[in-house]
Amino acid sequence: MSTSIATTKFRIIDSIIIGIGFIMILLLSKLQLFDPFYSAKANTTTLNQNTIYPSRGLFYDRNGKLLVINYPTYDIYTVFNNISPQMDTAKFCRLLNITLDKFLENLKKDWTTGKFSKSIPFVFAKNVDARTFLQFQENMFQFPGFTAALRSIREYPIASGANFLGYTSEVTQRDIDQSDGEYKPGDYIGVAGVEKKYEESIKGEKGVHFVLKDNLGREVGPFENGKLDKNATAGADLALSIDIDLQKYGEKLLEHKVGSIVAIEPSTGEILCLVTSPTFDPNLLSINPDRGHAFADLLRDSLKPLFDRSSAAKYPPGSIFKPVMALIALQEGILTENTAHACHGGYFYKSVKVGCHIHPAPYNVPTALQHSCNAYFIETFRDFIDKDGFNKPGGRMDLLVRYLQAFGLGKPLYSDVSGESPGFIPTSDFFTRRYKTDQWRSTYIMSLGIGQGEFQLTTLQMANLACIMANRGSYITPHLLRGTIDNSSKEILPQSYERIKVPVDQKYFNPVIEGMELAVKSGTATLAYNDKLSICGKTGTSENPHGEDHSVFFAFAPKYNPKIAIAVYVENAGWGGAVAAPIASLMIEKYVTDSIARPSLEKYIIEKNLVNPRPKISKQPIDTSLQIPLE
Repeated sequence: MSTSIATTKFRIIDSIIIGIGFIMILLLSKLQLFDPFYSAKANTTTLNQNTIYPSRGLFYDRNGKLLVINYPTYDIYTVFNNISPQMDTAKFCRLLNITLDKFLENLKKDWTTGKFSKSIPFVFAKNVDARTFLQFQENMFQFPGFTAALRSIREYPIASGANFLGYTSEVTQRDIDQSDGEYKPGDYIGVAGVEKKYEESIKGEKGVHFVLKDNLGREVGPFENGKLDKNATAGADLALSIDIDLQKYGEKLLEHKVGSIVAIEPSTGEILCLVTSPTFDPNLLSINPDRGHAFADLLRDSLKPLFDRSSAAKYPPGSIFKPVMALIALQEGILTENTAHACHGGYFYKSVKVGCHIHPAPYNVPTALQHSCNAYFIETFRDFIDKDGFNKPGGRMDLLVRYLQAFGLGKPLYSDVSGESPGFIPTSDFFTRRYKTDQWRSTYIMSLGIGQGEFQLTTLQMANLACIMANRGSYITPHLLRGTIDNSSKEILPQSYERIKVPVDQKYFNPVIEGMELAVKSGTATLAYNDKLSICGKTGTSENPHGEDHSVFFAFAPKYNPKIAIAVYVENAGWGGAVAAPIASLMIEKYVTDSIARPSLEKYIIEKNLVNPRPKISKQPIDTSLQIPLE
């Protein structure tokens, strides 16, 4: 009896389920088979996934001046399989201002490589300007298979700083493969300078909108009322340490010259300018139709304007190495402030002579620096290397290397300057390999004592040395980024940087800085003298076996509470005091006082053309009215 009742209940439940299912089938049939509204809608709509591209972060200089902006443009995408064979191709080309050949060229892809698919959108046309796009947009429903995306390209309202700012370009396949799906064909990425260094911060985050379109390409409405949509997030704006007015002035002073200028705020390590010459207008490498030709021209230029001489070029420092040698010798007890060395017009060893111009006897460290005495510093260098014995130079050479590395030489400073070179500082092993014996002597390498020989520094490293002098024994890693800018408060969220101390007691900086001050007042760098700025500096003349020597100068000012440290390197310009020193002095004056009180000196530098046509440079004073000193 109980089994019969249970069986009856199951049959009733089965009947109910079957009945409900039958009713649902009837309703669905009515909706899908008999109701024309839903069938028509299903047949005439497609779902499009539109990528919303974010704006890249803007760059501002230290005074709030806008360095990089975003300019709106449009990319036209297409899905090859969705293009209608009956579309009015002539009208399409007319609206986009392209030829039929260009139309066919843009559609022609190598479908066998896997890079493109006929069922996946790819870029048909890039950087369509807003006016052209508006005409096209009004008629876009006539061209199924084509969509558009708003993009932004970089523009530079102030045409300076191209090398440190960098530029953007379309991603390569390698970029795509390494991005874990973040980048897709047609995306832009920073490939040089700040654009590359801070790509993660400034690129922003893509958004997506799902849109229903009818068979004519017209939007029907959002998919599921936009529940799955995601807005794009703009990239972070950056506050840079650059003073763009100082940058522009430095570029002006270096016109028709080859070289670089780097200026840093000693108390913070903030880079005030990174000038390399020759340079170029950064707008040449913004995304534009002429970019390819401009890039090719820059590559062909024999003076290599794409090469950043401020951070990547390696140069012998010349006599600006002497203050560093003096500090290390003082710390090691090789010198005291009042150590004297004889100078009889140069340093003599057997048949070798290293000349020195006529100057008063170098009876102490400040005087030796004031007159840049070669004999004094070669003697000091040899005393340092030979301290453990004439036959044992290797250990002392490596001790010198450790000191120099502590000064940020022979290795990268790990700044945020793209493409920074480490320079070169030779070790004892280097000389053992070079001379094929470990029995080399200090006499083999004595030119190192005056910054010649194998030493190679970047201008950025030289400017950092000036910071160490200004700070009396420490520096903060040079950097371009002050911080990101908060979108709501517009306040700078500062970055933190470590202060690094060099292993030289602070007391030893006093005689060295006194010598640098004397060099500007009445020594080898009098063209840098300014009675209102108390500039402390050191000239260098870097020997060049292939032509005229290079002109070098580094300095800081004022002597107390310094506001700026600077290094200038001008290739083939001759004596350090003739070109590099006055350029540095003008830059210091411009930054500290925002004016130039010596227009004749400024005119002399601006009109000095060392490139085109190339003048013959004499190692004698060129303009006697300016009383150019020799070093």
